[in-house]
Amino acid sequence: MSFSHKFHTSSLREYDIRGIVGETLHEADAFAIGRVFGSIVAEAGGRKIAVGRDGRLSSPSLEAALIKGLMASGAEVISIGQGPTPMLYYAAFTEPTDGAVMVTGSHNPSNYNGFKMMLGKKPFFGQDILNLGKRAAAGEVVAAAEGSVTQKDVSAAYIARIMQDWDGEKKLNVVWDNGNGAAGDVLAELVKKLPGRHKVLNGKIDGTFPAHHPDPTVPKNLEQLIDAVRKEGADVGVAFDGDADRIGLVDNEGNILFGDQFLILMARDVLREHPGGTIIADVKASQVLFDEVAKAGGKPLMWKTGHSLIKSKMAELGSPLAGEMSGHIFYNDKWYGFDDALYAAVRVLGVIARSHESVAQFRASLPHVVNTPELRFDCAEDRKFEVVKEVAARLKASGETVSDTDGVRVNTEDGWWLLRASNTQAVLVARAESTSEAGLSRLKSELAGQLAASGLAPDFSGANAGH
Repeated sequence: MSFSHKFHTSSLREYDIRGIVGETLHEADAFAIGRVFGSIVAEAGGRKIAVGRDGRLSSPSLEAALIKGLMASGAEVISIGQGPTPMLYYAAFTEPTDGAVMVTGSHNPSNYNGFKMMLGKKPFFGQDILNLGKRAAAGEVVAAAEGSVTQKDVSAAYIARIMQDWDGEKKLNVVWDNGNGAAGDVLAELVKKLPGRHKVLNGKIDGTFPAHHPDPTVPKNLEQLIDAVRKEGADVGVAFDGDADRIGLVDNEGNILFGDQFLILMARDVLREHPGGTIIADVKASQVLFDEVAKAGGKPLMWKTGHSLIKSKMAELGSPLAGEMSGHIFYNDKWYGFDDALYAAVRVLGVIARSHESVAQFRASLPHVVNTPELRFDCAEDRKFEVVKEVAARLKASGETVSDTDGVRVNTEDGWWLLRASNTQAVLVARAESTSEAGLSRLKSELAGQLAASGLAPDFSGANAGH
């Protein structure tokens, strides 16, 4: 029987395959991913592929179709069942696997779903995903073979391995918001093993996300956690996204810590064991982070946004720690270098439980800056990268100090501003940061002027935030 399959044009993304279930993503796509990815693993001399799924309503049927496709390519599938994405990554690193596929819609709305992949121990992304699409269309697969599937529960081993690195010295009062995401069952077991008092909100895995959307980078989604932290008099609040590869933190006074702020807390701790180590953060991070890493004796490195890109750079440089504004935190110190919100939570709780200051005191001790949240402007898919190139060319011609690691990040006496094209949506992403409101206004004016020169009219209303 011949095989050929075309994916919806919007579903093949930079870091994963993703779409709206029943509209741009179907069970036939899941089968095709299994059939082609299984073939790629087979051609590399492998057979064993770990598979997991999140708690979305569409995940069981998509997982079943995926496994059928993998088995049709002769794969020996190890199914770890429902759980967080990092638990699948853990299985890929600790079980004898040649690849891994996670069925997850991550932090997207409930009608979305998708697939994250690993080939060997490395992320499968970018050109790999585009090639998978081309191979599916051309029907380039290994001859049909009969594979197998076995169930394996790795959750107890995963929890035990996380707990191995718990190093707190005092008991904490912690509120957790699982957001009805895929970490629910694992989190329930993990908090039983952690000392102190633990209250879990929205612990039940529910793919309809009845409490709020599971994205801890959006302040509105943290309101329930903030209220609970204040009511319980907790030391800290911890939130996860839908598949628990991203973390959000709230201090003991109910203030949100942003990704670049809690990365400072983690970096200072890691640099005690790894003096001079390279700490990587994405281009959206505050200058405060890079300055504080340098003060703590580390080498700060600004890198491209995207969990697969950062994982690859960490492996290349042997970096002990990396993070993104989006809350992806990567520990290569004692851990495996993948983004894991559960592991990051236990490590940061350890730091807090050894500190003489509260999380709010830590936050207040950081240099105060004013900045915008992440600003997003609609821009056609075929235009977004061109706009960034045009802006970069004008800035360089005028002698501005520009970093083009990922988009353009411009440093001026007032601070910095960033413009980059999203790898996953038809939008441009911008941020600006200064030490004063007046400086921030000037930076936003410069950014607006550059966008206008490329034919865009941005709206900056409500675009200030203390940080």
